[in-house]
Amino acid sequence: MLFSLAIVWLAPSKVFAQPPAQIKAGDFSASEKGNQPPDEWEVLFFDKIPEHTRYDRVKDEGNVVIRAQSQSSASGLVRRIEIDPSQYPIIEWRWKVDGILKKGDARHKAGDDYAARIYLTFSYDPSLLSFGERVKYKAVKLLRGEYPPSAVLNYIWANKVPINTLIPSPYTRRSMMVAVQSGESQARQWIREERNILLDFRQAFNAEPPMITGVAIMTDSDNTGESATAWYGDIVFRRE
Repeated sequence: MLFSLAIVWLAPSKVFAQPPAQIKAGDFSASEKGNQPPDEWEVLFFDKIPEHTRYDRVKDEGNVVIRAQSQSSASGLVRRIEIDPSQYPIIEWRWKVDGILKKGDARHKAGDDYAARIYLTFSYDPSLLSFGERVKYKAVKLLRGEYPPSAVLNYIWANKVPINTLIPSPYTRRSMMVAVQSGESQARQWIREERNILLDFRQAFNAEPPMITGVAIMTDSDNTGESATAWYGDIVFRRE
């Protein structure tokens, strides 16, 4: 699906004056079952996509998690939060998918759907942009009142590309995709993931990352017209 950089037109909701040992950006297991977003999370809708993915808080193997159900649909859950990746370079999470999208292909717009993904948005930093991009970003700021993100990292459960493949979004090079899982060999079981944001950002953009401004989860199948179900556990940022 078209990954809209509009997601980062979200001001950070919280700044930690005295950084704790870790930040639970998605403390889903501490919530109750229900069909509303967890506290401090909100639904992200996309223009021109009428069908929306359903997100519910459900209990799975004794823990409350987020279940995403997509049927030719797309939307996400987003938390606006400011995190310094130099202080918290490690992101950890758990996820599970019922299966992959057969027509999914991260290299092409028609296949830009994912059974599961977690993405991070980074604050505006003109040093990361070309002259033409800076001009476009200034125009957006005039219209929206704030800059879009200078970069986005997508951690995806891919279909065709091998694990650890790093490729740009088929829509914009400001959004880079990291294949954390690929294929169905790990489907229908909980997988714990850990990524070093600093290393991933440096490899993706050949630069040091600015502040993180948001974290999101999304299961989408609007381009492929298929169905997908995924489950997301707690999302934690921690010191190295």
